[in-house]
Amino acid sequence: MSAGPASQHYRVRVFVDFWNYTLAMRDADAGFRTDWSLLGPAVSSAAASSVGSQVRHTYQGMSVHGSYDPSRDRKLLNWATTVLGGFAGVRVDFSPRRKRRGAPSCPRCHASVDRCPQCGSDMRGTEEKGVDVRMAIEMISLAMLGSYDIAVLVSSDRDFIPVAEFLSSRGITVIHAAFGSLGAELSQSCWTRIDLPHLRPSFERS
Repeated sequence: MSAGPASQHYRVRVFVDFWNYTLAMRDADAGFRTDWSLLGPAVSSAAASSVGSQVRHTYQGMSVHGSYDPSRDRKLLNWATTVLGGFAGVRVDFSPRRKRRGAPSCPRCHASVDRCPQCGSDMRGTEEKGVDVRMAIEMISLAMLGSYDIAVLVSSDRDFIPVAEFLSSRGITVIHAAFGSLGAELSQSCWTRIDLPHLRPSFERS
């Protein structure tokens, strides 16, 4: 969409796919530690600047969507709900992962084995279900309520392409906060992209 005149005041909201961001940042800089209280304002400011150098903007907050394994990620869930969710303007939505329906199989005979023959533990892994859908619903719902003008999407998942295209058709400027060439197709569906690894000094935890 057209971003409009540079004199316009924009309201910016940031939407983060937690695991997509976490794993991509780990690949970009294994030793980097994110200051989550700074991430939203930093990318919000960068997104507004990408629309126009003199653009005025208001940071409307950041939504972080993720998942956790109920059997072993209690510390992660506690951090997400009490620490991350305690930062000003941050909304957290973490949902439990579910056991995979299919069990791993032997590469030789292809027989499925759902329990370890030694200890009897469940060998099925867990999978993330519905996180991208919940995030997409929030992006669209808040847009329909007129809550923001610019959406900053922190994810490389191409499943968000229809969301970006829909929001653009409704007059919302969608900025892709990307990691290099990851999610190039998603970037093409957005107004523009900003490079997160380049911005990381602005939200690094000291």
